[in-house]
Amino acid sequence: MGIIPAVSSCHEPAGEDIRPSAVDLMELRKDPITRSWVVVGKQESPFAAGACPLCPGSEGQSKTLLALPAGEPWQVRVIPHFDPLYRIEGEPARTAEGIYDRMDLVGAHEVIVETRDHSRTLAEMSDGEIERVLLAFALRIDDLKRDARFKYVTVFKNSGPLAGEEWPHSHSQVVANTFVPRRVLYELRAAREWYQQRERCVFCDIVSQEKRQGKRIVAEQGGFLAFCPYASRVPYETWIIGLSHNSRFEIPDPSASRVDLASLLGRVLRRLVRIAPAYHLVVHTSPNETQTRGELSGFWRSVNDDYHWHIEILPIAGLINKSYGIKETYFNSLAPESAAATLRGFDSG
Repeated sequence: MGIIPAVSSCHEPAGEDIRPSAVDLMELRKDPITRSWVVVGKQESPFAAGACPLCPGSEGQSKTLLALPAGEPWQVRVIPHFDPLYRIEGEPARTAEGIYDRMDLVGAHEVIVETRDHSRTLAEMSDGEIERVLLAFALRIDDLKRDARFKYVTVFKNSGPLAGEEWPHSHSQVVANTFVPRRVLYELRAAREWYQQRERCVFCDIVSQEKRQGKRIVAEQGGFLAFCPYASRVPYETWIIGLSHNSRFEIPDPSASRVDLASLLGRVLRRLVRIAPAYHLVVHTSPNETQTRGELSGFWRSVNDDYHWHIEILPIAGLINKSYGIKETYFNSLAPESAAATLRGFDSG
């Protein structure tokens, strides 16, 4: 899982702190130039070969945080990660080392087992089954946001070996951070500035233009739209967004049905897997409403008006991408208009 950098409040330099060798540490460190938070000292623990820990029959290996439907047999099960990047106990304990900042690895890291069937992918599930997965996303985000220590909670899915999936059994992951990912902060700033200048949500304006032009739309279902962004970072990048303004994924819009969202997500994934063996999926929602200090100070006056939740899907299509050689500058060899036309042409089943 990649750690997305973030911005936070400044601290005064302090005297150097004598600590154990950095090789032995597991902590968050902030780059003062890029203002990125980076996990240092994380050692990956390979899992022993054997039975899949996500399949039915392995329930005794981990605590069940959520099961849908409740009771047996479950379809969706949420458990703590077996080798969590963050630990739930304690406080971030942000401290300074000279000009540098660091924090302890406090947060939450969970696994959402999406199906009982080891060989079934999210794209192959029915609308009702995908709806349960999305409900699990919403319930876990909402629950973890109740913890005032966590500034940001999101769900991500790495599908396929090229995307770095941890198990072949279909799953996604929930992460609660004590910082805000840098890309989300970029979105928050841009959305706030757009709203201050125009008194409109930039995401709503994007939706309006995409619907008006039509050439980058992949599909539409009920109150939701799937489209290839105007400045797509990778070939076939696709966003799913609500037509009505809503800043929080976990709080459903009464005018839109989660069944429609599930149906649209399934249709999009069935198209994408035709051209991409793997993909990354990330839910972008608003930060924790209880956080008003540090990097989030100043946002809450308008965030519910200017921010708009959305799902970003970045396929790994196997095409040569110059972005790997020109860091921070994306090079997309396929125009989003062509990508959307190709995806529209596929039968989504």
